[in-house]
Amino acid sequence: MTNELLPDGRRDRIVAELRARGMLRVSDLAELLGVAPVTLRRDIARLAAEGVVRRLHGGAVLNEPVKEVSVQMEAPVRVGMLVPSLDFYWPEVIRGAQDMAEERGAVLMLRGTSYEDADFRAHATHLIAAGVDALLMAPDVTTRATMELLEWLQETEVPFVLVERDARGTSTALPFESVTTDHLGGAGAAVRHLAADGHTRVGFVWNPGSPHREEIRRGWALAVQECGLRPDAFTRELRRHEPGDEAPAVAELVRDCIDAGTTALLVHADREAIAIAQQCQEEGLSVPGDLSIIAYDDEVAGLFSPALTAVRPPRISIGRAAMGLVMDRLRDAGRPTHRVVITPRLNVRESTGPTGS
Repeated sequence: MTNELLPDGRRDRIVAELRARGMLRVSDLAELLGVAPVTLRRDIARLAAEGVVRRLHGGAVLNEPVKEVSVQMEAPVRVGMLVPSLDFYWPEVIRGAQDMAEERGAVLMLRGTSYEDADFRAHATHLIAAGVDALLMAPDVTTRATMELLEWLQETEVPFVLVERDARGTSTALPFESVTTDHLGGAGAAVRHLAADGHTRVGFVWNPGSPHREEIRRGWALAVQECGLRPDAFTRELRRHEPGDEAPAVAELVRDCIDAGTTALLVHADREAIAIAQQCQEEGLSVPGDLSIIAYDDEVAGLFSPALTAVRPPRISIGRAAMGLVMDRLRDAGRPTHRVVITPRLNVRESTGPTGS
């Protein structure tokens, strides 16, 4: 004689446990009832088809009035967060996610990773094994290995949101939720500000290591065209060097920029913008008199003298929106795929002005 419940009796126990406890995960039910998770998934699927329960990622709730579905969990939701850096851009994103997690009664589990595919997958696997309910991630979505990682995550049924990454236009047709900055709009706002000051040659300088460089470049190019500015504007990639080793490259860039008749630059990111402004000062050039400069990132641009006008991505809002999105997904697995785009802000300071100011 076995002590395993008959199917009808087991399903009655599932309903009773959900009524008593609210939302339960498959792993919790498996432990309570002493049956395999795969068996419980079949029972939950049948109950969902009968309209008795509503399936969530990894569990279920009774399909009863909203007050019971409004999620009173035995333990707080745990959300893993994987970011490629723990300095500069990402601390404010993390803080925004943590603030929203506290407001929603969730626990944020942070891990720093890198852009290496194997490294990223190893960290994701670690968090899933640790029992996270969902993931916030910022992988390099341009690689096939990352696409395979995202497809694998969908198979695990662990919901995830891409943070400052958008997988549209990649080799996969799967719908991924994301929260991103409107970098096209941010670059466009910078160019339009310079055009309003009378600049007709607005150049663009970028750090090749940034994952957002192409989107910012496209925004700059579209705005140059939209504003009717000179299409032969100065452009240059400025690679990062060890401190003290970048001066020759920056000096050459400034000379070439001025020789080309450029009167304004959009520079991504702050470090490159400050290096160019310093070089101008060393060569007796006025900022903004001889060259207006707008930095893109606004981490430390306002601390330079003159304070640099800068585009500031909404980092805290990005983190808050990503956490809110994944929490909503956990509570309603059937809702449509959401992609959230947030507008950055142009902070006008002392490094821009009319031509010849």
